[in-house]
Amino acid sequence: MLQVDDLGTGYGRAQALHDVSLSVGDGEIVTILGPNGAGKTSLVNAIAGVLRTWAGSVSFDGVELTTLPPHRVIDQGVALVPEGRRIFPKMTVLENLDIGSYTVTARPGHDEALDSVYTIFPRLRERARQVAGTLSGGEQQMLAIGRALMAQPRLLLLDEPSLGLAPIVVESIFDVLREINATGVSIFLVEQNAVEALDIAARGYVLEEGRVVGAGTAAELEQDERLRKAYLGL
Repeated sequence: MLQVDDLGTGYGRAQALHDVSLSVGDGEIVTILGPNGAGKTSLVNAIAGVLRTWAGSVSFDGVELTTLPPHRVIDQGVALVPEGRRIFPKMTVLENLDIGSYTVTARPGHDEALDSVYTIFPRLRERARQVAGTLSGGEQQMLAIGRALMAQPRLLLLDEPSLGLAPIVVESIFDVLREINATGVSIFLVEQNAVEALDIAARGYVLEEGRVVGAGTAAELEQDERLRKAYLGL
């Protein structure tokens, strides 16, 4: 499904990623772990077309994404939930969700997608006319995920969905990700909460200083002694 080969990118003259290669299969949850500054956000932004690639290839179902603008990447079935949620705080919940289905390919399925989002997140239905900036942090994260789902993606990119949330809310968000995945949506998850990420992922990669330094099944990564000390707190 998603294939990244020898990807390089950065900002100005500073290179953030070096020869990154990874894959996400149909129906998989794959996580990327690593410390702050490792390049995780740069990676998902490059896949989503938000950050221009310098070298290498990103393809989705055989379609090269590196030459496409972000809205065309969404048309291919790839949607991003950015770090920090990035909702539109002065717009209502419903208006935020409507924006998620603005592309030509998503518009015809707007009503069905909205019903699906409201089924996954009943709170959003209750808050449909509420200004998004007045929502709690957990509700805003629900909205950010719901907005991405309005594009009816086959691959969902999530950048630190647990950031700044209370533990009980984090558990709820990860339960929802399992539910979304069960509908057939593949998930590529950037997450510093390695315990929660490995609990739902089939496989994972470890990114340090812009390079992939480890990969394996979730079980293999959980048993890696260095990772247990660095990211799992064990």
